[in-house]
Amino acid sequence: MRAILREAMLPCAAIAAALGLFGIFVAFAGASPVEVWRTLFTGAFGSWFSWQNTLQRAAPLMLTALCVAIPMRAGLVIIGGEGALVLGGLGCAAAAQMLPLVGLAGSVVACLAGALLGALWIMLAGWLRQWRGVNETISSLLLAYVASGLFLHLVEGPLRDPASLNKPSTYALNESLRISGIAGSDVHWGFVLGVVACIAAAFWLHKTPSGFAVRVVGGNLRAARLVALPASALILLACGLGGASAGLAGAVEVAAVHTTANASIMVGYGYTGILVAFIARHNPLAVIPVAILFGGFGAAGSLLQRRLGLPDAAVLVLQGIAFVLILASEVLRDVDWTSLLARLRRTASAPVQPAPQTS
Repeated sequence: MRAILREAMLPCAAIAAALGLFGIFVAFAGASPVEVWRTLFTGAFGSWFSWQNTLQRAAPLMLTALCVAIPMRAGLVIIGGEGALVLGGLGCAAAAQMLPLVGLAGSVVACLAGALLGALWIMLAGWLRQWRGVNETISSLLLAYVASGLFLHLVEGPLRDPASLNKPSTYALNESLRISGIAGSDVHWGFVLGVVACIAAAFWLHKTPSGFAVRVVGGNLRAARLVALPASALILLACGLGGASAGLAGAVEVAAVHTTANASIMVGYGYTGILVAFIARHNPLAVIPVAILFGGFGAAGSLLQRRLGLPDAAVLVLQGIAFVLILASEVLRDVDWTSLLARLRRTASAPVQPAPQTS
């Protein structure tokens, strides 16, 4: 429990500090910080309607956070989950349009098509790193922009439904392929898929030989090679699983929320997933509560706009502040506070040397 509390203390302190700085920010805009904090948490968790909106937004955040967390365990910093997400949504819509899919089996096949496309896209970044020496952080980010352009080209061109005039979209999914809500609520089964994916990722990383091998590669690549671990194959495996998670997020957004592939799925879930993964310290189990928290912040954005007149994008400022503070907290985590305090105590108790006299 002490170890868990030690791991959770700095992220919680960073989020609290981010809320405090966000309060100062909105105070300059003429809003009461206390009222903003109250509205923020009311819009996220204040009612059953708020909870439904929060959990609906948390589902893609869990899956896109895994796109960062799993490759990070193999030593790769992948931040291109947004590209895998949009291609996953495109793959789901294209599979439903080109194949005779119906029923639950058809829905599973459509979602698997999206997951496969996302896996291949992120594996491309891993391949570029291992065989061409390209930095995976830069390549995955650039590939996300390429994926967005490819998505828009296909949605507005070959896969476009001619009836979608003002908002280019693919053909709507068959009713039998759509993912419904849980017990008639607005919380769709994609939330359950996200929770199951996080639990499965944690089990794989900590309870299986291949997961342990991935963590060895991420911890010390040279040691992994000395014990003859297939480092490149394990890195591609981690990238594939992370990309499949983000691709599944896009497929679920199409099958459960939008029913078509269009620009509405490009709302930045892949980028927010980076923040969720870093706050969770790339622990798949910790991703679940952090995703719910940031899903709530996203759900409360419109309430801040309606009640207090703040821009809906003000929540993005909160997320940006939190991300900066999380990165700063990672530096503070490595500080030896005992030695630092002892050094400061010795410095404070040292006698002051008199200044030399000059003639």
